[in-house]
Parts: sequence; structure tokens; C-alpha cells
Amino acid sequence: MTGRARGKVMISIEECKGCGLCVESCPPKCLFLALELSAYGVHPAHYTGQDCTGCGICFYCCPEPGAVTVYRLVPPTKAMTSQLQGADYAPPV
Repeated sequence: MTGRARGKVMISIEECKGCGLCVESCPPKCLFLALELSAYGVHPAHYTGQDCTGCGICFYCCPEPGAVTVYRLVPPTKAMTSQLQGADYAPPV
């Protein structure tokens, strides 16, 4: 699934315990477990940087409070779309 991201996932490496529940539950498969180990000796989850729908399933299935934060991006309005001319970001709120 490749499309414009409607959300953004932030994962706290210090809080992530590498269980992989977020990776398995992500519908667009935009999360993965890193190859490198964290300071705690686990493979933390990482966001690919694209395809996030902002659904928040990764947040809700994570057993560690504060490890996953999901931000929903605001889609540009029709008036702003003509001004942005294909820019890759949401307009400021």
C-alpha cells in the first residue's frame, strides 16, 4: 500500500520492549522491528515514514504506556490544495 500518509507514528525507543504486537497489528504494514538492539537489548519498533493511515491500532495494542504515539495529519482543504500545488505536508492549523 503506497499512498499519501494520513498519520504519523512516533515510537519511544526507551519505552518499546520489542514485543512486535504493533508490527503485527498494523493494517498498512508501516511498522517494523529494527535490526539493531536498543540499550535494553531488544529490537524496538520503527515507523517506515510512509503509508500510515492514523488508525491508532498500534497505540491501542501496545502493552507499554507511552511507547507509541499516533498523530493524525490534517488533510488540506480545497482552497489550500490549489495553493500547495502538490506539497507533501498538511497546512498549519
